[in-house]
Amino acid sequence: MNPGAPLAGLRVIESSLLGPAAITTHLADLGADVIKVESPSGDYVREMTWPIVEGVSLLHLHINRGKKSIVLDLKQAAGVETYLDLVRGADVVAEAMRPGSLERRGLGYGRLREVNPRIVFCNISGYGATGPYKDMPSHGIAFDTWAGLVKPAYDEEGFCFIDEHASMGMHAGPLFGALGILAAVIRARATGEGSELEIGQSDAAAYMDWYRSESWKAYERPESEVTGNKSDDYERRAPGTAGMKEGVRYQMYESSDGHVLFMASERAFWKNFCDGVGRPEWFEKWPGSKFADHARGNRELQRELREIFKARSSADWIAFSTEHNTPIAPVNTPQTIAHDPQFQHRLPWYPADRHGADMLPFPVKYLEETLPEPSKAPTVGEHSEDVLASVLGYSSERIAKLRDEGVLG
Repeated sequence: MNPGAPLAGLRVIESSLLGPAAITTHLADLGADVIKVESPSGDYVREMTWPIVEGVSLLHLHINRGKKSIVLDLKQAAGVETYLDLVRGADVVAEAMRPGSLERRGLGYGRLREVNPRIVFCNISGYGATGPYKDMPSHGIAFDTWAGLVKPAYDEEGFCFIDEHASMGMHAGPLFGALGILAAVIRARATGEGSELEIGQSDAAAYMDWYRSESWKAYERPESEVTGNKSDDYERRAPGTAGMKEGVRYQMYESSDGHVLFMASERAFWKNFCDGVGRPEWFEKWPGSKFADHARGNRELQRELREIFKARSSADWIAFSTEHNTPIAPVNTPQTIAHDPQFQHRLPWYPADRHGADMLPFPVKYLEETLPEPSKAPTVGEHSEDVLASVLGYSSERIAKLRDEGVLG
């Protein structure tokens, strides 16, 4: 029996521009009622980035799926009053734009809690609401360059360019923000008291890379206190994946039709591999440490491994991994991952005929339940009259008056 969507009954009022609107996408995917309040000109996210799918950006189709759109001209008093009416029955207001944007319209947290003491108000912005960078304009890649996640690259003519990378801040910021919102809602429902919180997408990018930054910070302490691990004779290696270049038993290898990632850094896994490929003499010659041994710099062994991995396909090595209990992983690309059988099993696409583009679902599984499929991302003001009637109970006459006055765009 499906008990209903996990966040059914949670109402969120969203004021947003561009990518930060993803902070409520996670909530909408879990069944929250998310009402996106747009200006008469609408959120220009519909025209940003690429690809453009039948005239609408994939960015909009993904991050605004499952939401309702209502247009309110907040430059008019009637628009502000209607916004406050929405807040009266809501749990959350998400301000996904520069801090203070709603405050300038008379809709700051202080005013909102006057009409709803339980309201949770969350701002998500580029660099957060405080600090020397708080007023700087920014886009998603800025959070990753600020956090040290993207190195400058150079083309054949010596021009610097942004290298391909997985954008971190624009995805992690909304995810952490959604987590903070839900924690605040739980407390508000228990105490009757709302709260105000904020998150910078740059902060989230830095936090997602905590292992490297905390490692460098640890290395500021004397070597008598902070060392490398036992298998490396306690040598301090560069943090994170930067310390993997010289790895041999933990390294990428070319297969007959692609690449795989070999991860036999534990002695037991290494022995399983050697026995599985019929080369027990490798283990006898290079048994290594019990844990965390990458056989760094062992070119003799690396040459042997290079040849043996080339002899089989990636699929063969993945099957070998399970059969012989040896960690070997596929090496996919964003283009090829959709063909991976694990991907196909775990992440069935939301189809383009219902959503405008093929999109990945929310990745958390509720056992013996099926999450509701979100609706297609809305056009500007698509649900204005429906929200005013069904959520606020406005009469058709009142709605018509707002329409005539231009409050609804």
